[in-house]
Amino acid sequence: MSINYDERIPNNVGLSADRRLQRALENWQPKFLEWWNQMGPSGFQTADVYLRTATSVDAKGWATFDYLKMPEYRWGIFLAEPVADRKIGFGEQRGEPVWQEVPGEHRGVLRRLIVTQGDTEPASVEQQRHLGRTCPSLYDLRNLFQVNVEEGRHLWAMVYLLQAYFGRDGREEAEALLERRSGSADNPRILGAFNERTPDWLSFFMFTHFTDRDGKFQLASLAESGFDPLSRTCRFMLTEEAHHLFVGETGIGRIIARSCQLMREHRTDRIGDYGGIDLAIIQKYLNFHFSVSLDLFGSELSTNAANYFSTGLKGRFKESERNDDHRLTESTHRVLRAHAGAIIESEEPALTALNESLRDAYIADCWRALVRWNKNIEDSGIDFRLTLPHRGFRRAIGEFKGLYVTPEGLPVSETEWRAREGQWLPTPAEREFIGFLMTPVLQPGKFASWIAPPPRGINHQPIEMDYVRELPTK
Repeated sequence: MSINYDERIPNNVGLSADRRLQRALENWQPKFLEWWNQMGPSGFQTADVYLRTATSVDAKGWATFDYLKMPEYRWGIFLAEPVADRKIGFGEQRGEPVWQEVPGEHRGVLRRLIVTQGDTEPASVEQQRHLGRTCPSLYDLRNLFQVNVEEGRHLWAMVYLLQAYFGRDGREEAEALLERRSGSADNPRILGAFNERTPDWLSFFMFTHFTDRDGKFQLASLAESGFDPLSRTCRFMLTEEAHHLFVGETGIGRIIARSCQLMREHRTDRIGDYGGIDLAIIQKYLNFHFSVSLDLFGSELSTNAANYFSTGLKGRFKESERNDDHRLTESTHRVLRAHAGAIIESEEPALTALNESLRDAYIADCWRALVRWNKNIEDSGIDFRLTLPHRGFRRAIGEFKGLYVTPEGLPVSETEWRAREGQWLPTPAEREFIGFLMTPVLQPGKFASWIAPPPRGINHQPIEMDYVRELPTK
């Protein structure tokens, strides 16, 4: 299914046949570009960047590489190919044909789901706006910009759904997506994690590994939706999202590799004086970003999640691969709950525990990366292992909100937790040190002292390639 690049807005949805929608999106387009130029990557809008662009949604054409300036990137509307005779795969209407229009009774809920997902996309661009000025290499700089332009395209994906299927309400929501700002006191982004700062590259890699991974699971659940345009939109977004997770996991892995190298060379685990990042500091950043990302899944028990599932709006991760009745009216799920200051296990109705089920799958996915990192540390002969903190650690939403839990899962008093907080989370001095390390490296093939080179370049190109050209002079 080719994408028509002759139109002002590239698309594979036959936009030219719907003049009303075309005018609405063309009216929104300059506002998006104004937002991009104000809130997109700071200082690099005129640089030539080696970016990939989708030319079709099949495996052969979705990644075409070339140099271009970011404001000239062809943001557009790309949906995965339709599945013939697709049926709703779960909930009370399982087996019925999927909807090509929004069912009136689900209009408000679907709009809210799409707006919440859409709000995360520009938020991450805003959070990463200043990182280009402290990039550890041209390779990493290019990867940052690839993530940024694709998050912008994911915003387009959600705006298309809002404007195509939700009338005036959808147009107003599309405008509001460009008006909110990450971290704003007056008009912040909807979800807390997208109002956190991303001040350095260690935070960026943690964000793309842990927070973007939440996006993978949310998009995969929405890809199961009985609302077929939403399903097709999310299926193609998942293709692009995989690169963002690659940037995060390999970025952290390269920092770990460099830390291990410095530890062996200097026979110490305190490698800050040699331009490296202590593994203990990496663990603290991991604790912070993992716990923030866990909150994105919502409360452990949720009637909203149960309703999304029962009504066919949002499924589970890999719904079609599950061997059950796909209705869950009689099933239960084990949930950890806070009770009288302790943590207990409880069997709860699977329908209301859907958020926790999705969080379980997310944590298992995070463990797989952790095993790979720890294997590399072990192979280096270093006696240190990274761990994921307990799911109750530092939670602001759900069962553990207000409970003070150690990374090992032990509830303690607030006084003890506060006294030990610096053992678990980055201290101001450690954040300042990481900021001190963030000096730009802009020579092709060169890398900052705290990160190892990647094993290979992008799209079979050499690591020494000038992935970003025409750099700003100051």
